[in-house]
This record gives sequence, structure tokens and C-alpha cells, in this order.
Amino acid sequence: MTKNFVSLALLAVCATAVQAADLKVAIDPTYEPFTYKTPDGKPAGFDVDIANAVCAEIKRNCVFVEQVWDSMIPGLQARKYDVIVSSLSITDERKRVIDFSDRYYKTPSAIVVKKGTEYTGPASLKGKRIGVLKGSTQEKWALGELKPAGVNVIPYEAQDQVYLDINAGRLDGTVADKVEVHGGFLRKPEGKDYGYVGQDQYETKYYGDGIGIGMRKNQKDLKEQINKAIKTIRSNGTYSTIAKKYFDFDPYGN
Repeated sequence: MTKNFVSLALLAVCATAVQAADLKVAIDPTYEPFTYKTPDGKPAGFDVDIANAVCAEIKRNCVFVEQVWDSMIPGLQARKYDVIVSSLSITDERKRVIDFSDRYYKTPSAIVVKKGTEYTGPASLKGKRIGVLKGSTQEKWALGELKPAGVNVIPYEAQDQVYLDINAGRLDGTVADKVEVHGGFLRKPEGKDYGYVGQDQYETKYYGDGIGIGMRKNQKDLKEQINKAIKTIRSNGTYSTIAKKYFDFDPYGN
């Protein structure tokens, strides 16, 4: 009886250890080149590679969980996953409800419309329909800067749906991360007639202080481990190797 009890206890400890080795990572796989799925359905992209590199450093196994973008933070709070590694901007609004790692990249956003569109400011787009990712910092910028000027700001559940509706003529353009919109739309045949207008967008009140890994509050140990991992991959060349797969510049930013 005692022997069986000890065996069961050891099995329980082993099971706990296996569970602890997994880190459930939320991604929205509609945000190429940061998060997307390969033809065989596997998660891929810059964010995915960064997550795997961080997991390797902290000796955890990344298990990716697909999540609709505007439900990312509620899903984290409901413990559906442990962290968010999906181009989540570090903003004051979000910091009130979740915690963040140090940033791991910082790129600007911009307006994309048909080439030849005259643009002197938001009022130039009055009456046009601009699609944005629901719950994103780009939506926040568009609602704060474009909507007051008479632009119709249309939220979408996924950024790739925005591009489909631009191609179908249901939208006139989008506000998106410049790197994402280049990889996910402009460099493709369907985006050949579109381009950027206006200045690069970095405003802190909308876009925060770069992109970080989101986690629940009061996880000091996990946060310290992840921050150390980010510093390590930045210094040992891993970050640079990953970045060069997707970009011809350092996305870490200034």
C-alpha cells in the first residue's frame, strides 16, 4: 500500500513537471509576417520564432493557441494561455489590466490607400472607408485621428479580412503596421496599386512603447525570466538571425 502511494506521488510530481514545461502562447495567425500559418497549418512568423527562442532560453516548451485579436487580453485573464506573443503594443491602457515584458520590437504604422490618392491630412480621406483590426492600436489611432475628420473607420476581426475587402472594393484602404501591411498586402500582386500616405505613426498615446510579451499581473518570476531571455537572444545573435528571415532591417527600433 505504501509502495503504491509513493509511486502515485512520483507520477503526480512528474505530471506537474511536464505541465510546467509547457508555456501556452496566444497568437492571432492572420498577421503576416509576424504571425501566420504555413500551408500545412503550422504557426510561423517573426513572433512565433521569437516565442520559441524565448522558450528555449527559459527551458519551456511553446504550445501555440490561436485566438481572435480583440479577445486576446480577456483570454489571457481567463487563463486560456500563459502569455501573448502576437505583436501586442505596450500601452498604458493595457498595462492597467495586464503586465508586459521589455519590448522585443518597435515598428511604425501608416495609412495605406490607392496610389495617387491626394493626402494632406485626415480630412483628405473624408467619406472613405478605412478598415482596421478590431481592438488594435491602429484602430485607436484611426478613431482618434481619422473618424473626427469624417472618415468611416470599419473594424475587422482579422487583418487579412481587411485586405480581402480592399480587393473586393468594399474598403478604400487601411491603417496598419508598416511591416505587416508590406508583407501581408503591398508586396503581393493584389496590393500593387496601393501605397503609403502621410507620416509614419509612432505617437505614444496610441501606440505605446513598442511591442512586448503580455502576461497576467503579479508573475514576477516569469517576467524576469522572459526579460532575461530577450536580452540574451539580442546579445547572442539569435534575434538577428530570426529578424533576417523576415526583414532587411533591425525591427528592434530605437
